Amino acid sequence: MKKLASKRIIHCPLLLGGAAFIAGTSLALSSTASAGNQSKNSALNLKIDESPLNSDQDLKSSFAPIVQKIAPSVVKIFVSSSLAEPAQLSDPDFDYFGRFFGDIPGQSGPLLEHTLGSGVIVSPDGYILTNNHLVKDAKEIQVALNDGRTFTAKVIGTDPQTDIALIRVQADNLPTLTWADSDKVDVGDVVLAVGNPFGIGQTVTLGIVSAKNRVASKDVNEDFIQTDAATNPGNSGGALVDTDGRLIGINTAILSRSGGNRGIGAAIPSNLCRWVMESLVKFGHVNRGFLGVEIQDLTPGLAQAFKINNTQGALVSEVTPGSAAAAAGLQSGDVVIRFNGQSVQDASQLRLQVAETGPGVTVPVGAVRNGENRTFSVTLQEQPNNEMSSEKSQTNQNSSNTDALHGVTVSDLDHQAHVELNIPAGVHGALVTEVDPASPAYKAGIRAGDVILEINREPIANAQKAVDDTAKPMGNETLVKIWGQKGIHYISVPNRISVS
Repeated sequence: MKKLASKRIIHCPLLLGGAAFIAGTSLALSSTASAGNQSKNSALNLKIDESPLNSDQDLKSSFAPIVQKIAPSVVKIFVSSSLAEPAQLSDPDFDYFGRFFGDIPGQSGPLLEHTLGSGVIVSPDGYILTNNHLVKDAKEIQVALNDGRTFTAKVIGTDPQTDIALIRVQADNLPTLTWADSDKVDVGDVVLAVGNPFGIGQTVTLGIVSAKNRVASKDVNEDFIQTDAATNPGNSGGALVDTDGRLIGINTAILSRSGGNRGIGAAIPSNLCRWVMESLVKFGHVNRGFLGVEIQDLTPGLAQAFKINNTQGALVSEVTPGSAAAAAGLQSGDVVIRFNGQSVQDASQLRLQVAETGPGVTVPVGAVRNGENRTFSVTLQEQPNNEMSSEKSQTNQNSSNTDALHGVTVSDLDHQAHVELNIPAGVHGALVTEVDPASPAYKAGIRAGDVILEINREPIANAQKAVDDTAKPMGNETLVKIWGQKGIHYISVPNRISVS
């Protein structure tokens, strides 16, 4: 077992702060139910107005005319799904919901969960947009319109990566919303959220766009619009509209410790919804492009190490053999700054750009390699099994005025370690066995069980090589490439300035 200039290790702490995005902002009850029916698919017939919102308009003293226009297009959705285990009917939530819905009668037959949520009518011939988490296990879906009519709905398609689902009822001449261009929505725009919170009936709340391009998880296609318009369980699938009454997003999640509104709601942008819907109707699933890289955001330390003047772009930490990226010549350590003519701000944006471009399309990809700009012609592949690609985005925070790999202990990576730690056979390097929690390496994200693959772009074959390569630090940062349970990524660790 080797110590790197005293000790040396690496890992990335996860800070939740006691709060999390709650994707399932729907309501659940328990009872029994029956099956749904079938309907025939047809092309979508959407009303679209992509002009930007007039930001010079005076704030309205009343939004009643807008609400009256959009309310008929927002529906209640009642979903019945089988429970894996018997429901806990003594749960206090049942007493709460009982005040609205009455007692839940005991019935014979399979026990089902009844979930309440919202949806938006998107075409006059019965297509309705809602959330995947609301309908994914549905045995029966009932849709209640604002005029009192009720229909049984069929699931046309779902997309867990974006939490979007498209369902349909057999009806004609239904009221629909006009779609806005969500890319033209600005932080500070006034918005209205319309849905069915807590199942009490259609409710409208007012707020502003608090932020754009929010991501709750690095492993799915997310690009949330954040809003402080009050959203609660049951608002899932409801509409987020601008002050012209145009749809800019579908409400899907809230950030909350308690499960109730705390002023941070998340909506799926309308442009992303449209792309997913069109794929579901055309293909029955979402056809995503596949680049074949693992990517991560840039920190200031990583930007300096890779000779980038700012932290904009997506750092390629690994290239999948045989992938589109490999065929085009992209390499680990490249920083992608442009994709198909558009700038790349971070790894999440690149992931969405690749996915939405689709397989078989050839696009130019601009990257920085060793401080030099390069352009690659990449023909995207189809995502394996129609699932998320191997791209993973991880941002590693580092501290300053402390050591680099001081505090990290490593050993040779043998067969036993491969088996016990479930490390892939193709991973080779120095195994991290211990990390001092007070070390800068720990703060940067190195943890016991990680494997050091490279140090300052030099491959690491064993523990002794790791010790040798850290004996003489270069510059203010040590660049470390590691394999961990979250994949392969780079970490920049500040070097020790003085030894006490």
